[in-house]
Amino acid sequence: MKYAISFLGILLLVICGNLFIQYHVFSEKLETGEDDFTYTQEIEITYRSGSLDIRQHFRNLSNQSIDISWPNLSVSTDCFLETETSCDRLNEDKTKFEASESTNASLSYIIPLDGGLTSNQLFKDIFATLKNGQAAYTTVHISTDSDVLGQWITGLPLIGSQSLSLVNYSMFGGTGDISEIYWQNGVMSIQKANDLLSIYSKNSLSPELSEQLKTFNLLNENHIAIVQGKNLSARQGKRILFLEELSSTSLNEQVNVAQVKTQYDLVESPHWLSEVIASFLTDSTFGSNKSIEMVNTLKNKMSDAQMLSWIQKLMDLKGTKLSSKELDEQLTAVLGMHTEYFAMNENTEQLYPFLFNDEREVYLEQKLNKDIKVILKDGQILYSLDAIMQGIGYQTSVGENGYYVQNETQKFRFPQGYGFYVYNDQRYNTISEPLTVLAGSFYIEETWLQRLFNIDIQKTESTISIKQK
Repeated sequence: MKYAISFLGILLLVICGNLFIQYHVFSEKLETGEDDFTYTQEIEITYRSGSLDIRQHFRNLSNQSIDISWPNLSVSTDCFLETETSCDRLNEDKTKFEASESTNASLSYIIPLDGGLTSNQLFKDIFATLKNGQAAYTTVHISTDSDVLGQWITGLPLIGSQSLSLVNYSMFGGTGDISEIYWQNGVMSIQKANDLLSIYSKNSLSPELSEQLKTFNLLNENHIAIVQGKNLSARQGKRILFLEELSSTSLNEQVNVAQVKTQYDLVESPHWLSEVIASFLTDSTFGSNKSIEMVNTLKNKMSDAQMLSWIQKLMDLKGTKLSSKELDEQLTAVLGMHTEYFAMNENTEQLYPFLFNDEREVYLEQKLNKDIKVILKDGQILYSLDAIMQGIGYQTSVGENGYYVQNETQKFRFPQGYGFYVYNDQRYNTISEPLTVLAGSFYIEETWLQRLFNIDIQKTESTISIKQK
């Protein structure tokens, strides 16, 4: 009994200690603004004298320090005294909201427009954002002078608009955040496809397309606005998309790709990456030829169980920073062997084939060399040739008669597909090809590397060591 009481006492101390540590970490997160949170916001926009005057009101803020990111083009940044407490949290240098029990705060700023309003123009990233914060609901009010005629589109559902004696006014509201607005001269009618999709077009939708859109599946509940036509910058928005021709196929592709970009933080990633993710999440295949080929390749490589695991991993990654490297790590976990399929395709415009990689660190002449790739293909071990040759004093080049490797005393030429190579102007026939070309890069088979260049290769569980004998 005595031992039991002692054990329970120790256990209680351990639990209390863990709770204290967790509370301390949680408190630090709150103080430093590291904890994720949601809020609602109301944005008032007034166009006057060639500028957008913006007042942005944040509601239901968490009690933590919150960093503010002002729009790059903003000037005259300040707090806005909407209520007695709406300026209490903004610090002196206007970079953050301090931790406070006050849940509301307001900002004001101006976005100058070079040349004023121009028809068919998309204004991107013009609103203030909060670090680690996500808007759960956004309301937008836009006012212009009565003589400024045209139409605003925000990506949010249009609640209503009215032309008064002095101003034209529009109101939008819906779930999620917005980062852009669009202006066009003239007014298009709104073809409401469903609760999550509005189409702005001069023409009515065909009965067939209207029926197809009733069952249109989207990846999240954030409303999307489709504008038939082009915008001046020729760029798509996050919640405002431009299509010259409306079809079920084009709408499915553009909308789902756009929603992938809002659900994942795809920093400086190629467009095809969004197409590949959207294809898997919607169990379809669309996009560029490269995207389609990559999706089909991966589908053929995976079993049904692996495919389910892969899609679940993609869903679990929503809201995170996502890169080709991260996708490769997840794909490696699913397949059980290391691959750099996404990263290698990001480094080339051509399609890089699906291959497994040796993930051991490679040392060349006792120095770590991250440029050397070791891949497994058709039972062969291949090494990226340029990095090795240049590291041991050779020059490499590609000419019309093949791939050239040379130094002061040795000259090699490797023509592709002819069953021979040339060494110091003498031809040598081969049974197998020493070199393989993958997406424009040259690789050499391991035994040929050792034989032709007098290379010694030593392997451990974690390293591959390459050096000349």
